[in-house]
Parts: sequence; C-alpha cells; structure tokens
Amino acid sequence: MPKKLILIIGAPGAGKTTDSKLIAKRHDGNIAAFSIGDILREEVKNNTAIGKIAEKYMQKGELVPGEVIMYEIFGKIKKAPTNIVLVDGLPRGLNQMKALGDTLHNDKEVKLVAVIEIRVKEETARKRVLGDNPTQEEIELFENKMKIYNDLIAEIENHYKKLDLLTIIDGEDQPEKVVENIDNFLKRKITKYNTPEKR
Repeated sequence: MPKKLILIIGAPGAGKTTDSKLIAKRHDGNIAAFSIGDILREEVKNNTAIGKIAEKYMQKGELVPGEVIMYEIFGKIKKAPTNIVLVDGLPRGLNQMKALGDTLHNDKEVKLVAVIEIRVKEETARKRVLGDNPTQEEIELFENKMKIYNDLIAEIENHYKKLDLLTIIDGEDQPEKVVENIDNFLKRKITKYNTPEKR
C-alpha cells in the first residue's frame, strides 16, 4: 500500500510547519510530518552534498531546485512510521512542482492525495516573519521569498485544482482554529481512504 502524501503549502509565515507538527501530534502514530525547511537546514548543518548545494540558494532566499531535494524527501516519506505523511513547504516553485510530479509518476510507493494551502495576507506574513525590529538583510530576504511565492502561487494553485487536490484553509484565523480546520479536513480524508484513526 503506497504512503498517502498530503502537501501543506502557503506563504512564508503562513504557519505551515507549526500546523503540520500540531496535526501530527494530535494523530501520533497515524500521521507523520516533515518540513522541507527543516530537512534542508539539517542537510546544511551536516555539510552533506545536498546541504552544500541548498545553502547557496537558501542564503539568497531562492528556491532549491526540485531535482536536488526530491530523492532525500521521498526517502524520508517512505521510511515514515505512518501511512499518512504531511510535507510542508513543497512545492514552492514550478521546478519543484514538476520534479515532484515526475517523481510521483515514477515512484508508486507514494500517492499524493491532497494539497492544503494555508492562505494569509502578505501583511500578516510580514508581521509574523519579521516582527517589530527586523534588519535590512532580513527584510530583503523576506521580500525575495514573498516575491517568488506571489509570482508562482497562482500557477501552483491552478495545477492542483485541475487535479482536484487543492483545499484552501484560512490562515488568518486563530492558530487553534486553523489547526482544527485542517484536522477536520484530514479526518474526512482519513475516512475516505479507510485508514484507522487513533482516538
């Protein structure tokens, strides 16, 4: 039985990683969560071959090419101790989306069953990421990431809408409400795929 992959996408500061970890905690033993940002930072920290390549892009706030990271990500998904796996922060660009689609097509051990977009206003994202006293470097890094996101999100949304995979969650709500809305959606998916849920 293939792993059921659920992607969590959204702007910088949308709360993707926090929400994913809270969902996984709620369903301990049934849902695992991985953050692309955390994976890449770990690779950089460990000075791996992937980390060395990724660091050059991350320092500029640019997207790491999909073909660089896909093997590592799918390795983690397939080794996850659960049948349902959340991955946040992927895809962030068209190259990553294509690499992901190609990998899913060729790897029958993982099946993409949903894409959840946590949608927030740019003003909200800016406040969450930068706080009150950001440095100029932090501002420039955020603005570069935000520009990339704004330039590409419509095409990513349209792609997953056509595949009938996209669900949008309002990230402007209180954090507990956002998590509850994601959880309710996932419970319907879990029921749909007849996966036992820990109660």
